[in-house]
Amino acid sequence: MAQLLVRNIDDALVRKLKRRASAHGVSVEEEHRLILKHALSKPVGKKPSLMEFLLSDESVVHPGVELEIERNRRVETRRDLKF
Repeated sequence: MAQLLVRNIDDALVRKLKRRASAHGVSVEEEHRLILKHALSKPVGKKPSLMEFLLSDESVVHPGVELEIERNRRVETRRDLKF
């Protein structure tokens, strides 16, 4: 197996990685591998579903950013149904 050395990592990022690894009960090295595997296994250009986005770490959005949510399905009510 290959090895990867990452230099010049911000101290705050390293602390966050350590906390995340601890929360998942794995080593920092294993957490790093899992993050890389997850990030690189996503198809390029595929946007996550709303649920995937909300469950991901990416769901933390800067307060100045506006999110636009498009509905692609119409919700039917009982009145809409014709018998």
